[in-house]
Amino acid sequence: MLLMPSQINIYKEICALSAQMVEAARANDWERLVALERNVATLRDGLIGEDDGSSPSFQELDLKHGLIQRILDDDAEIRRHTEPWMERVRRFLGGRSTHERVERTCGGGS
Repeated sequence: MLLMPSQINIYKEICALSAQMVEAARANDWERLVALERNVATLRDGLIGEDDGSSPSFQELDLKHGLIQRILDDDAEIRRHTEPWMERVRRFLGGRSTHERVERTCGGGS
């Protein structure tokens, strides 16, 4: 199958968005990161089911491989920034929940 130019363009757009996601993660701009991820998900969903079973050319495969590799590299960089933040949120929420259970059990407060 020859990759449709629109497919290559979609991979390029996903790649560009993933680079913006890296910038957002580095800046701790979680709202922007989530919005960009939603855009990526929409584009990704558009790629699903478009394979007609024929074989792409080596050039198309090489281009697709390069784009996917950049997207994966960006994903690793995004995770490097988001996972520590998510762990802090988990600890905060877990600690708060534990504190609230202790107060309820011990009759703290009023």
